[in-house]
Amino acid sequence: MSLKTYSRSLLSYWGSWTLRHPLVVLLIIGLLTVFAWQYTVNNLSINTDNTDMIAPDAPFQQNLRKYEKAFSQDVHKALLVVESDTPELTKSATIRLGRLLRADKANFESVYIPTENSFFHQNGLLYLNVDDLQALSTNLSQAQAFIGRIAQEPNLTGFFSIFDDALNSANKNQELPLDLPPLIDKVSLALHKSMNGENNLLSWESLIAEKKLSGQGSDKGFINVAPRLDYTQIRPAENAINAIRKAITEIQQPGLPAVKVWITGEVGLEDDEIVGMSSGTFNACIFSVILVLFILLVAYRSILFTIATLFTLALGMVFCGAFAAFSVKELNLISVAFAVSNIGLGVEYAIHFCLRYRDNLLLHVQKEKAIRSTLVSTGPSLLLCAGTTSIGLYAFVPTDYKGVSELGLLAGTSLFICLLITLTVLPALLKFIPVSVKSEPQTTHPFLTTLAEKLATFTLHYAKPIAIVTGLIAVISVVLVFKVKTDFNPINLRDPNTESVIAFQNLNKDPDTTPMTLTVLATDEQKAKAIEQKLGALGSVDKTVSLFDFVPSGQEEKLAMIDDMALMLGSQSQGFPPLKPDNNPIPAINRLLKTIDNILPAKTDAHEIAALQAFKAELQDILLELDTRQEPGRRLFIEKIQTTLLGTLPGAMNELLTGLNAREITLDALPADIKERWLSKEGLYRIQIFPKKDLNDLDNLEHFITDVQLVAPETTDLPVIYWESMKEVVDAFKKAITIALITIALLLYAIRRNVTDTLLVMTPLILAGLFTMASTVLTNTPINYANIIALPLLLGLGVDNGIHMVEKLHHSLSEAQNIYQSSTARAMFYGALTTASSFVGLAFSPHQGIATMGLIITMGIFWIMICTFIVLPALSKLVLKEKISS
Repeated sequence: MSLKTYSRSLLSYWGSWTLRHPLVVLLIIGLLTVFAWQYTVNNLSINTDNTDMIAPDAPFQQNLRKYEKAFSQDVHKALLVVESDTPELTKSATIRLGRLLRADKANFESVYIPTENSFFHQNGLLYLNVDDLQALSTNLSQAQAFIGRIAQEPNLTGFFSIFDDALNSANKNQELPLDLPPLIDKVSLALHKSMNGENNLLSWESLIAEKKLSGQGSDKGFINVAPRLDYTQIRPAENAINAIRKAITEIQQPGLPAVKVWITGEVGLEDDEIVGMSSGTFNACIFSVILVLFILLVAYRSILFTIATLFTLALGMVFCGAFAAFSVKELNLISVAFAVSNIGLGVEYAIHFCLRYRDNLLLHVQKEKAIRSTLVSTGPSLLLCAGTTSIGLYAFVPTDYKGVSELGLLAGTSLFICLLITLTVLPALLKFIPVSVKSEPQTTHPFLTTLAEKLATFTLHYAKPIAIVTGLIAVISVVLVFKVKTDFNPINLRDPNTESVIAFQNLNKDPDTTPMTLTVLATDEQKAKAIEQKLGALGSVDKTVSLFDFVPSGQEEKLAMIDDMALMLGSQSQGFPPLKPDNNPIPAINRLLKTIDNILPAKTDAHEIAALQAFKAELQDILLELDTRQEPGRRLFIEKIQTTLLGTLPGAMNELLTGLNAREITLDALPADIKERWLSKEGLYRIQIFPKKDLNDLDNLEHFITDVQLVAPETTDLPVIYWESMKEVVDAFKKAITIALITIALLLYAIRRNVTDTLLVMTPLILAGLFTMASTVLTNTPINYANIIALPLLLGLGVDNGIHMVEKLHHSLSEAQNIYQSSTARAMFYGALTTASSFVGLAFSPHQGIATMGLIITMGIFWIMICTFIVLPALSKLVLKEKISS
């Protein structure tokens, strides 16, 4: 007895038993469903940690683990980037935010502010280069008299009196201690903003020093936060992120400019990605469910059939979830897509069954006989489809891409689970659904019927031209396939409008703050210095940083310059006094206005005249406000103006004065929190390498990595992980798809014992894949981590359709017959629509990886339908014409 005959005999027996005991079948399935649901809930979880998702045992992953073990304080961190209008406010907000987060032990393991320690406060000036330090000395020398005066009277009256004296001195042709016009411009702008309702601060650090006084050269504040992560939740860092946002709200100070804090880094990026994927996928699911319902209603013209199909699908999903809980226990961000694939392929089985059943009702008056006939006729074909499709999915199990490996196992096995549920539950349900053959409505709209007839005639009549055109398009597609782009930079897959991505990209624009750096570990000091010297000479390297770079160069010369600054300030270097309240600055303002009126007529410089006129206008507005305000509003207004103009001066001066106590730095003198980030407990020295070019360009990325690896083969960090992961994934998919195609072809030949049929099934599959890849070039859609899983899903759908169509074409190759009106063709069409509906909504997701996956799958399904419904019949007419003539 052949396998086909045996399977039909078994299905006939099974159908007879099921139809005799439908309630027993449904009761047993119901009890098993309850057990499966409970087992799934108790044993299946989601692990959103994607650290070991790709090639966990590959050398580049081992290098990464070695680095993470040596410097664990840099792993799984959120990076907070603090920004404001002034560096002083940025510093104070950074310190306050860090304090709040340190106090929250429930959500954070550690909080580290790189420059917030007494070491940098005291020695920050040594990290300026000689030119910047000389510029600071010059500025300080010019401002020394100004600073001395304001220190004696630190309020608005003293401030305006200094301007009055300075303008009078200028009018008498005496040498000025400051270049007044630029200072007046900045003061006028600050007053204008404050008078017009804006919260604003004049930055005295920016006036005194061109570089940050800490010597770190950035106007941003950085906080490295280690949150407590819960990988059993969809968003492991949700509680920590919410705590950070709450703390950000608390550090905002009334009356001062708002402080912006960006949450980025590894944790911030992953959290925003999960949120984007969840919201995009949820919206797509809602859209897909509505679309699937509509398609099923159009296909069946029956609400009861639609409900039976969805009920069968729901049962299948429960049992598939139980298998996932048993086999992998944890779903990752890739393998969770098996649920989406089950919707498309699972519904397709039910559609084939129900449409064939409706056709059989016209031949068998008895309902049970129609159900049994449907089971016997569709079962073998559906079983073959499940077998060939599962091979395509199982081929990814042995790959090093864990996400797709588990996806292949789950999706491949779920096909059989969904098929088993369909062949078990659906016949039992259909027995209870009332149908009337005579009143059975037409299943296809007359317009669609006419279109199908014309398409069938056209496809078979013009078989040769269609084959020629297909060949030409295939040749063009082969050329385009060599231009397929790959983009495995995870940043480019995320929503570009999210906070974490914007912050990451902004950091990436600055060569001093870019996260796209490489890391090399050296086993001792001599090797570290030798490697750093070689790396610094590479053309693709901008600079290197190691522990030794925290010992400033030229310290003797710099310390001498710092001592000179301290001598120049004299007693002022002991500390700057706090601001004093000013109850009545009006006399000082009036004197200053009188001085401006006296000197303006003699001025000839246009810039100086404009600066003085703007300054005068702002001073007059202050007087107007003071005249029209009553207490306590008048006092609050004075405090606001004083804070705007002088609020940052004491802090900036005291930080500078602290820096005048700098001392010679040696390696041994470096504080522990710096050493432990560059020298591990095991004695490994860390060398950080910064790129010279933009690493978003794959050529630049490859060149940078290759150059550094020639010096240090065990180089690691983000660029290496991105690059090596890309190669691993591409190689894994090439290998898996080759194995899948060969195995599917062998299985088809083993079952059908016919080379022609095997080639006819494989041809539309290969062509559709070829055309889909060519379409990615035309639409400028790179292949990435997310959308690459579209390939195995399309492989399965293509095989299914090819088997069904070849089976039908053996009996319907005459132009007089309408191959598209058969239940098989209609089921293929509606099945493809339901599968497409499961993914088309994803194309509108803000997450670029999800969106491109939806786009590629939609394009793939389109090409599968073209190749199956047009190309395959045309090729079959040419290949099987001998059979037709006979």
